Amino acid sequence: MLLAIPSREKLAVVLSVLLGENEVLSQFGMRSLSKRHADEPWELSIRGEQYRISYVPGESDSRMFGGNLNWRGPIWFLINYLLIEAIERYYAFYGGEFKVECPTGSQQWVNLGEVSRELNRRLTKLFLSPESGGPRPCLARLPCQDAAAWQEHLLFHEYFHGDTGEGLGASHQTGWTALIANCIDKLNFR
Repeated sequence: MLLAIPSREKLAVVLSVLLGENEVLSQFGMRSLSKRHADEPWELSIRGEQYRISYVPGESDSRMFGGNLNWRGPIWFLINYLLIEAIERYYAFYGGEFKVECPTGSQQWVNLGEVSRELNRRLTKLFLSPESGGPRPCLARLPCQDAAAWQEHLLFHEYFHGDTGEGLGASHQTGWTALIANCIDKLNFR
């Protein structure tokens, strides 16, 4: 039994946006706001005042709330993890018959179990050394002289740059960001 807000058809439509690499899906997980809003900001006019929200993949570009308005593009680990959990529940309900294109536009049709594994894989890439060499994406922010020394000493950042995976915010978020251990376990890295 599954208590769900969207119907199967609506879930497919929502996932087509979430799994679009020009929308919400990043190579490192789900962005907190669609990348589409970089070119098409969301705008609202209330009582003659104009409000605008645009895609900001890293640190906030606004002084609103003390400059801590960074929910407009970065990757937040907890949101990603909860989304993976939800997709796994939909998979348990619908089984392997229900397939979506992942990423959207790729012509690769996969079931929701495979979607959750792909999201786990992308989140895990934040912490892995790239095959091409160089720093781990989550550590790309470190000054060049310190980067090599820190490659084996991972930091659990508060959130991550929506395009580069660079660790941002507080670097001691061993609560929700430590969920990376569950992501790695689900991928059977051993």
